[in-house]
Amino acid sequence: MLLDDILEHNDQFVNNKTFQQYATDSVPNKHAVVLTCMDTRLTELLPKAMNFKNGDVKILKTAGAIINHPYGSTMRSILVAIHALQADEVYVVGHYNCGMSNLDSHQLVEQMKQNGIKQENFDQLEINPHDWFQGFDQIEDSVKNSVALINNHPLLPTDVPVHGLVIDPATGKLDLVINGYD
Repeated sequence: MLLDDILEHNDQFVNNKTFQQYATDSVPNKHAVVLTCMDTRLTELLPKAMNFKNGDVKILKTAGAIINHPYGSTMRSILVAIHALQADEVYVVGHYNCGMSNLDSHQLVEQMKQNGIKQENFDQLEINPHDWFQGFDQIEDSVKNSVALINNHPLLPTDVPVHGLVIDPATGKLDLVINGYD
């Protein structure tokens, strides 16, 4: 079982004091917050491609690096990083070949039903699941939308640059979509 493997490894991690090499504090050294996708290909690649090590930045992950609500937990986390943890720049980093690209929300809802979610559960939702799970056609447009939502937030200081980039998950190459300094 995976949990058993995790706990066994963690016991060794702690007992061997491996954690010491990751020691840092809660304030990001490079004073930035990064919103990126939860794609597993980016876990180690993205920080290395951007020259970040443990403690340099706050990294937030969502499906597709999408922010779809200005008052959801992702935007709240960005604002906390800025106002409480000294982040003074924001980076939205999407990636090519993203699973949220052209996501079929109808197919996803059907898969949920096959996994045992009943129609009455969907009927209880306060939102339209097809809107909520909607992906995007072009990653650059999605990055621009997330950057715009952050930039237009009433609680974002006007001097905080919000950048938009797209990373290639195969090579780590970054393509600039929006330069927040402009």
